[in-house]
Amino acid sequence: MEHVHLDIVGTLPTIPVRERTGHKGTYGTVLGISGCRGMAGAVALAGKAALFGGAGLVRLAVPDPILETVAAFFPELTTIPCPADSAGRFAPDSFETLKPQIENASTVFLGPGLGRSAELNNLVKEIIGHITCLNKFLVVDADGLNALAAEKVLPSENRDNSGIVLTPHAGEFFRLTGKPAPDEELIDERIAAAVQFAKQWNVVLVLKGHRTITTDGKQVALNTTGNPGMATGGSGDVLTGLIAGLLAQQCFSAFDAARLGVHIHGLAGDLGAEHFGEMSLTATGILEHIPAAVKHFCLERF
Repeated sequence: MEHVHLDIVGTLPTIPVRERTGHKGTYGTVLGISGCRGMAGAVALAGKAALFGGAGLVRLAVPDPILETVAAFFPELTTIPCPADSAGRFAPDSFETLKPQIENASTVFLGPGLGRSAELNNLVKEIIGHITCLNKFLVVDADGLNALAAEKVLPSENRDNSGIVLTPHAGEFFRLTGKPAPDEELIDERIAAAVQFAKQWNVVLVLKGHRTITTDGKQVALNTTGNPGMATGGSGDVLTGLIAGLLAQQCFSAFDAARLGVHIHGLAGDLGAEHFGEMSLTATGILEHIPAAVKHFCLERF
């Protein structure tokens, strides 16, 4: 591995005081493109986390068969019906519905509960291509990452992808790179692998694990919050939405939003574990404690 000088970042950014004249448009719109039959909860968790992360509005574009289910989770989320295939996933022609929604969003998240198929892989490529042309913030997780890995296509190495955040766990990182992520105890090797990937593709990488690594290829942040109780289904969906909500406000770089989101997510997990215990902690339990965790980083008015 080539030796490079890295800035190991410690101090986390604070969240600015909200303007007294602010309205929901001031704080941005998150568009979630996710979900399929049987995985409606994933997109709903991510959407609610985006609201808790400060987005003024969260719109969830979902396959039509799950729209009512998703809408019933949380009344604050608005929904957009998209064409579905026979398995309740996004149909290949969904892009025409999604295109104007992408153009009107501040930030997009893509992947939680999306499902997998060759047609979806092509749709993901089409969506990401359009977002990068518009220079929108984008957070990709779960089946969005699997679609990229299956096609062996990432955003161009030669363009500025600094607004793109990829959030793989070790298995997804292996599928993206064809190489296993170094063991979590080998932190230097793990950092080196993450940095190499982020630098090659000009993206922000969040390599999830015991000490989650966030890097843009130049700077690295090692997370210190979180606990084993967070090893539960839906936890990553909450992180995806939280980062998207921070990005939507246009007051953080992708790197800063990602590392702050990772820290807040882990802190919410720690607060949730205090309340429920690690064994009984769920993604909803993490989600419920995000507001208390967020307050640690807000510059209070009063």
